[in-house]
Amino acid sequence: MTLPKTFILKNSQKYKHAHFAFVLSLALTIVCFFNAYDYQEGLWSVSWSIVTLAYLIGTVLQGVLIQLLKKDLRDKGEIQKRTRVLSTLQLLGITVGNVFITAFAFRVLRKEESIEYTLAYYMLLTNILIFTVSLFNIFKPYVSNTFLPSMSILALFIIFSLITVIIFGKIDLIQGGYSKLKWLGGVVLLAGFTGNLFGFVLGYSILLKTVIRDDSKIDRWNKFWLSITKNFTAMLGLLFVIFTFSISVISYGTFVDRFATENNYASMLMEPSLAYPFGTDDFGRDVFSRIIYGARISLTVGVITTIIPLVIGGFLGALAGYYKNTLDNVLMRILDVIYAVPGILLAIAIIAAFGSSTTNLIIALSVGSIPTYARTMRANVLSVSNLEFVEASKALGESEWKIIFKQVVPNSFAPMIVKASLTIGTAVIATSSLSFLGLGVEPHIPEWGNILKVGSMYLETNPYLAIFPGIAIILLVLSFNFLGDGLRDALDPKLD
Repeated sequence: MTLPKTFILKNSQKYKHAHFAFVLSLALTIVCFFNAYDYQEGLWSVSWSIVTLAYLIGTVLQGVLIQLLKKDLRDKGEIQKRTRVLSTLQLLGITVGNVFITAFAFRVLRKEESIEYTLAYYMLLTNILIFTVSLFNIFKPYVSNTFLPSMSILALFIIFSLITVIIFGKIDLIQGGYSKLKWLGGVVLLAGFTGNLFGFVLGYSILLKTVIRDDSKIDRWNKFWLSITKNFTAMLGLLFVIFTFSISVISYGTFVDRFATENNYASMLMEPSLAYPFGTDDFGRDVFSRIIYGARISLTVGVITTIIPLVIGGFLGALAGYYKNTLDNVLMRILDVIYAVPGILLAIAIIAAFGSSTTNLIIALSVGSIPTYARTMRANVLSVSNLEFVEASKALGESEWKIIFKQVVPNSFAPMIVKASLTIGTAVIATSSLSFLGLGVEPHIPEWGNILKVGSMYLETNPYLAIFPGIAIILLVLSFNFLGDGLRDALDPKLD
């Protein structure tokens, strides 16, 4: 049965992606335009004007591509070759950091959706962004001793990522017959050690299909990642999360911590420049380096304060859901007492009692999240524990602990993963909020909340001190929310 062409247009993910990329590119063009004009001096900035023009050209071309996509899908039911060829021009958008139109161009270039191809070009985009951000260090008074070796390694990974994109742009591992590519999977895994987790995922995918060759595992893998990779908002969220993690790892070799932590009274409150892209604060510390340094802390606290309640709450919820009646009532009533206290208020009380430190902050945020994870796991276990395969295991004499942790919990864990991805964003906000109030990470540590607190004192004279850390927090939280929505769609069987 042939689908109506209007139906194909409305349900085309590439067409939706084109609109999404156009809107974001237009928004960035407007932002660049307002930054290009200095209202105090009445002059146009040459560098910002060039960037604005580049974004404007990319946005206009994206609008043309939208019209071509619309015409192709309505008239032919598929994207034509001329549209794919024209979209190659959008690859140049990466030169000004416009990853939205660049990701769209990569997606349109390949006719069929491919997990490996998508992961490969997102790995390439991440490596390019990391290299570009790290390159700003050459304008500093001096660089770290490991700067040149680290940048050389990044450059090699960019070249290798580009080769990988070209390879998977031409072949499809689903068709089989590419067992010789198993070496590629091993090499791609090395990219993951730079923090670029796209390398880990891509490397495992290659090895799964060329070495392991377990059809059931491959089917589950393809089903999950096809759902994720087709969701462009989820992939953009994943891109920024992995970029933030990767730049945190790479910064140990490319950034000098001294610019973020030590006072430099000769450079106080300097406006953004090539040497100090985000300016300097009231102690002369580089805000750009401080935000990069603070990414390590925000991610670390966010992930740890999610894992701890996930494990503890998941364990207690599994016991409460499986062992009903007495144990269920005891555990849930205790957790209800904790749940009755607002999480942020409980965190403030714990920090006020034991002092302000990173460790106490992690404990405070973790304790308040345990009841929500326990409730989620309990509800899942209650529904799974009554299924036939659990009853069959009981009839065969399996121990209850094996039934819980080998059968019930694995089949109840998908909603927990989705919840965890969404909770990390909440934890980042809570961390920054408490630090802003002076109750979180120690004041001398460049955590995003602490940076924002300093910037809030100069909103009228130096607003960029608050704008840049605020944008970093917003983007990270928004990215985790996008990723969480994508995981929900991929893991929820009701949405199949």
